[in-house]
Amino acid sequence: MRRNRLTTIATAALIGCAGLTTVAAATPASASAPQPSAADFSGYQIVKLPNANVPNFTRRTVRCPSGKRAVGGGAEAQGNGAILVGSFPTDDGTGWIGIGRQIGYNDVGISVYAICATVS
Repeated sequence: MRRNRLTTIATAALIGCAGLTTVAAATPASASAPQPSAADFSGYQIVKLPNANVPNFTRRTVRCPSGKRAVGGGAEAQGNGAILVGSFPTDDGTGWIGIGRQIGYNDVGISVYAICATVS
């Protein structure tokens, strides 16, 4: 009985994937949207703001080195009942912000990462 159930789940997953592949293949790339190339980015670097306990809902911000922009990033909330509330770039695009809270505590551990590069 268990083997049949797993086979059914696997078959359903394959059918679902096949449907997604068909949809993706049927959608042509837009010629009007510019796509970045390898020449658009240089000096790739990950900058990390190590874990530190801060009051709940306090923004922790990591900045890229001078002349570089954040092309991606992320954050992690650490602790029992910790919740990541926000993870987003700074308004000027030169860093990344992480916000969290921890249920039942006044502070939370937050780490923040920025993927930085020189963008031309």
